Amino acid sequence: MTDTPTPAIGQIWQDNDPRGYGRKVRIVEIGDTHAVVELHTPRTAGHQKAKPGRRTRIRLDRFRPTTTGYRYVSGGQP
Repeated sequence: MTDTPTPAIGQIWQDNDPRGYGRKVRIVEIGDTHAVVELHTPRTAGHQKAKPGRRTRIRLDRFRPTTTGYRYVSGGQP
């Protein structure tokens, strides 16, 4: 199994939840417990209203490759 990097600004992560339709987010800010991310790749199939650049917060403990987490894709300093 590959090591998952610590979340860092500029990294791209992909939602593992099958309801997320492969949405990708870029980390733009990191706090003590949450990361602020912006939508990098809009979701498909039924979620057409989400626009690239939309920002939201995600708990840092969700940046792990489980079904309810996110998997590292690229960017930043892994």
